[in-house]
Amino acid sequence: MSENIKNYLGIAIIITLLVISGSAWYLIKIYSKSIEPSSFRSFSTTGEGKITAIPDIAQFTFSVITQGNKNIAALLKENTDKINKAIDFVKSQGVEAKDIKTQNYNLEPRYQYFSCPIRNNEDVQPCPPPEIAGYTISQTVLVKIRDFNHIGDLLSGVIQKGANSVSELSFTIDDQTNLQNQARTEAIQKANQKADGIASAAGFKIGRLLSIDEGISYPVPVYRFGAKEMAGIAAPASIAPDIEPGSQEITVNVTLRYEIK
Repeated sequence: MSENIKNYLGIAIIITLLVISGSAWYLIKIYSKSIEPSSFRSFSTTGEGKITAIPDIAQFTFSVITQGNKNIAALLKENTDKINKAIDFVKSQGVEAKDIKTQNYNLEPRYQYFSCPIRNNEDVQPCPPPEIAGYTISQTVLVKIRDFNHIGDLLSGVIQKGANSVSELSFTIDDQTNLQNQARTEAIQKANQKADGIASAAGFKIGRLLSIDEGISYPVPVYRFGAKEMAGIAAPASIAPDIEPGSQEITVNVTLRYEIK
């Protein structure tokens, strides 16, 4: 009886070892495929999707740059009064506080340098170090405009209220996620169609999708003002410049890599 039990146990152990070894081989095969997904039998295709949209946000910056002597308190008050008047005007045109942001604020010294020429046959005298002659304060504010009817009035109005620099007028789209998704879908469809055509022409079947890479671009046009345009902006609001937002393209490029069966 005990001899039979030993035989059964031996057979059971052998079967168990065979099952374990078979499972291990199967798992190793699956793992090897996962870490080396047909690296020598794969191909890639590309696709591009474009969506044209009308910008719904305009933004620009204006600055107040104030120079003065060493009286920093007086200089701060002058600069603050001008920037506050410009901001109050922007708000009076329907721009909400959330769309007005101070972009930078700088207080820098201005130095007076001395010229110390060296003449022949004269003892060399040490040149005095530079002295602070005064200070310059600059404050820049970023403004977002959602009602394009006020663009011209805002550009000319902030100049009239004390701003002495206006730049970087640009147009963009507030929420680009949905447009990106549309362009991405178009790009992937084109890449898939191209893959089907390549497989059909080369006589092979398409396997798994191994990887996908994506690139998105949406250039934002920036309008900069020269002397002529600044002269027009500084004019009364009734002759403020007309500026058109135009349209913008959101482009998504994808690269798909497939397994060759």
